[in-house]
Amino acid sequence: MLIALLVPLGLATLGLTVILLRGVIAHGSRPNPEAIVLGAVTNFFDTLGIGSFAPTTAWFKFRRLVPDRLIPATMLAGHGLPTMAEAIIFLALLGVRVDPVLLVGCMIAILMGGLLGAPLVAKTRVWIVQLVVGLALLVAAAAYTASNLHMMPVGGTAASLPLTLTVIAIVANFIFGILLNFGVGNYAPTLVMLSLMGMDPRLCFPIMAGGAALTVAGAGARHIAMAEIDLRIVIGMAIGGVPAVLVAAFIVKSMPLETLRWLVILVVIYAATIMLRSAWLGRREPRGEGATIPLQA
Repeated sequence: MLIALLVPLGLATLGLTVILLRGVIAHGSRPNPEAIVLGAVTNFFDTLGIGSFAPTTAWFKFRRLVPDRLIPATMLAGHGLPTMAEAIIFLALLGVRVDPVLLVGCMIAILMGGLLGAPLVAKTRVWIVQLVVGLALLVAAAAYTASNLHMMPVGGTAASLPLTLTVIAIVANFIFGILLNFGVGNYAPTLVMLSLMGMDPRLCFPIMAGGAALTVAGAGARHIAMAEIDLRIVIGMAIGGVPAVLVAAFIVKSMPLETLRWLVILVVIYAATIMLRSAWLGRREPRGEGATIPLQA
């Protein structure tokens, strides 16, 4: 069963790598140095459990690296290869202990949601994207705060769920896949949901990372094909992110993160405030405003 999951994941990793290389060759893109550092830092701490979407979004907004409408797609594609490396590691270490129906069902559901959501975000008005991203940042800040205050659900010891809860988890992951395209990370909501259902929190990581990996491969490839990203940022994040994942998983393994989370909370709340302000000011823009922006070289 584990091999049946790792083989398509490996093929998807290879496929996304080829797509990125083709983009580099076609557009002569060079990796953004700041994005290399950003990818390394965010994916290092993502592997240790702090999450990558909210810090990345906050930094994009703070530094104005990417137009607001392109933030979700660029972030999704940029975290693609690092997330797939995480998934392979977590599946190899813990995947065999998770109920295969729950694991495969959630992975396929989030992938389907991700593929459906890719064209939706491309057609959505700028201020709506800003609103969704801003709200997602506030939710992430709340999750970080709850984690630091030890208010997150502790979970149980289960490796599987009853049929009804399994179906609920699969449907929820389909929704999480759609929201990934709007910059809403799936790790926190999946961890909270499965922990409340009685799952062992450690066994949630193969589900979260495996599903996210397939989704960023599929949805990320669609965003690249639709020219809805800044390729320089994407390449830089991938170059910095993959080695950082390996270092975090096999060398560092764990470290105290509470103080860092408080810092991230402040940055994320600031970025959410700016994003929501932009959404409020831009809600009256003509529908055509911010239509397709070409792939950045």
